[in-house]
Amino acid sequence: MAAILAILPIFTLIVIGYVLGWRQWLTPSSAGGLSWVTFKLFLPCLLLTGIARAPLGDALSPLLLVVYFIPALLLFAGFNLVMRRRTGEASTIGLAASYSNNVLIGIPLVTALFGHEGLVYLFALLAVHSLILFSTQSLYAALGQGREQRPSVLSLLKTLANPIVVGLLLGVVINVSGLGLPKPLWQLLDWLARAGLPCALIVVGVGLTRYRLRTSPTIWAICIGKLAIFPILVLALGSLMPGLSPMALHVLVLAAANPIGVNVLAFAGPGQEQHTVGASIFLSTLLAAGTLPLWMLLMG
Repeated sequence: MAAILAILPIFTLIVIGYVLGWRQWLTPSSAGGLSWVTFKLFLPCLLLTGIARAPLGDALSPLLLVVYFIPALLLFAGFNLVMRRRTGEASTIGLAASYSNNVLIGIPLVTALFGHEGLVYLFALLAVHSLILFSTQSLYAALGQGREQRPSVLSLLKTLANPIVVGLLLGVVINVSGLGLPKPLWQLLDWLARAGLPCALIVVGVGLTRYRLRTSPTIWAICIGKLAIFPILVLALGSLMPGLSPMALHVLVLAAANPIGVNVLAFAGPGQEQHTVGASIFLSTLLAAGTLPLWMLLMG
């Protein structure tokens, strides 16, 4: 029951966002403005204030990256190997099975369960999450003679300059340096940060209205890989690693169990592949409303 109560507000806000977008009470232009201010202002302030006050400690351990990204890359390689044999082309199916929505859903989830102490572990992942997986996808597409629409190396480097990463890095600088900010500035940042989580979840819901709910064996396989196999691998590997705190392992497993991140669509080719990835994002988000509480119960 505690797991359901923890996750209920998260998915309720997603449903509210979906209804707002579906009924067009939130028009495309206004939804775009909400998305812009959420990603450019509210979430960066949330990351900054969170990591500036959090005890870094174990979050700087490379064990976090090993436990999370080895399973992610195994899934990436496994799904792409199957698709390569089936179609003869490089695809984004492996990326969909290994890329989590750790900003829009991960941050609210970890905040609700663990507060700032748990967020610091998620921040460690976010610092390199997109860079590692998007770079791997671009390299795979290049070696596999993928489509020309793939994001360039320059676009990957720009991920280090986006407001989310900037907010995270500024928080690290403030934390490590012990720099004290004026109290009015802290209060302003806190106010902006509080708007981040509800607005982000509403943006997720509005975004889902762009996709259709349809299924196929491939879509189900992607969702099972993302919501079940990925967190199982993280849990198994993390349990074998000495020195990883229980809270850190809980955060890593829940991060792996999050639904597919919408940014995967930027790499999907037009036509059938884009429809498959979009439907997988939609279905994985719906299924996560049931699977995430199960993982929370399993992790205690």
